[in-house]
Amino acid sequence: MIRWRKGEVVRIRREWPGAVELDVAVPEGRCRALAYPALVGRPEPGDEVLLNTTALAMGLGTGGYAMVVALPNRLPEDPQGPGHLVKARYTPMQATVLGADEQDSPHHEVLREADSVDGMPVVVADLHSALPPILCGLYEAVPGGAGGGVRVAYVMQDGGALPAWFSMACATLREIGWLAGVVTVGQAFGGDVEAVTTHTGLLAARHVLEADVAIVAQGPGNLGTGTRWGFSGVSAGEAVNAAAVLLGRPVAALRVSEGDRRERHLGVSHHSLTAYGRVALARAHVPVPMLPGEFGERVRDQAELLAVRHELVPVPVDGLHEALRASPVRLSTMGRGLEEDLAYFLASAAAGRFAASLLS
Repeated sequence: MIRWRKGEVVRIRREWPGAVELDVAVPEGRCRALAYPALVGRPEPGDEVLLNTTALAMGLGTGGYAMVVALPNRLPEDPQGPGHLVKARYTPMQATVLGADEQDSPHHEVLREADSVDGMPVVVADLHSALPPILCGLYEAVPGGAGGGVRVAYVMQDGGALPAWFSMACATLREIGWLAGVVTVGQAFGGDVEAVTTHTGLLAARHVLEADVAIVAQGPGNLGTGTRWGFSGVSAGEAVNAAAVLLGRPVAALRVSEGDRRERHLGVSHHSLTAYGRVALARAHVPVPMLPGEFGERVRDQAELLAVRHELVPVPVDGLHEALRASPVRLSTMGRGLEEDLAYFLASAAAGRFAASLLS
C-alpha cells in the first residue's frame, strides 16, 4: 500500500506558502519530493528524510511527488495553541487544527446558531482546475474587476488533495487578493479557516471571511474509476444541496471538454450529468456556455438533460477568452492548457460570469 524510502535532501527547488519542493537522493537516483513544513518541519540540504514514494512510482500526474513523511533526525517542536479538530483522522499523518466551528474558536458564537448564507451565490465545480477560470469570468463581469471590492472564498472539499498547501494556484490567488481566503472542510486541512463540513464551511465563508461569493470544489487531483458513481466529483451534487439548504443561490458549473478523447467526458462530462442530474436534489442555476459550431450544439443538447431539475441559463462567452489569457495563474486541466481545451475553461468562466450577475 505504501512504498517507503529513506533519502537525503540535495537542494530546495522552490517553495510557496505551506509547501517546499525538494530534490532528494534515494537509492534509485534522485526524485522530486514535497514537504509541508507545518506537518514535518522545514527540510534543509543534507537532512535525512523519510519518504512515501507511492504516487511517484504510480506515475500520477497531479500527485507525482514523493511525500516527506518525517525528518527523523530533526523533529519539529510540539505545536502550541488551541485546536481540537483532528483531520486526516486515524492516519499516521493526522493533524490537529482549530476549527472555526469548535468551542475554542473565536467564531464559535457566530457559527453556533448560523443557519443561512443570506442568498450568497455559491459556484460549485467538479475539479479544482475550475477555480481560476471561474474567478476570471467573475472578475471580468464585476465593476472594477478584482479590485472592485467583491470578496470570494474558496471552500475546498476533500475529494482531491487534503492539504490546501498543495495548490500553488490557491497560494497565488490568496496572495494577490483574488481570494479572501480558503476554507478547508471534511478531512481537508491547511486553509485560512478550518471547518467540519461543507455546510459549516459555507457558513464560515459568509460569516467569518465575509464573502460575497463562494466557490466549492475538491482540492487538486480527483479520483475516478470510469463508472457512473465511482468518482470523487459526486460531491459537487452534495454541495448544491448544502448551498440551497443554507439559503444560498447554487450555481452549477458544467465540466465541459472538447480536448478529452474519452467519450464520457466529451462535451458535458458524465460527472456533471450525474452529480447535478442525480445527486443534486435542490434546484440550481446551470450556466450553459454559448459555444460555437457543432460542438456548442452538442453541449447545449447534453445540458438539456438537466433542465428537468435545474434552470438552464445561456451565457455568452464573448470576451472570456481574453479574460482567461490574463489569468494570474497557469490554467491547466488534466494536463491540458488553455488552448488545448478552451471549451473547459470557457464553461468555467461562464459560471463565474453568471455568478457576478447575481450580485447586482
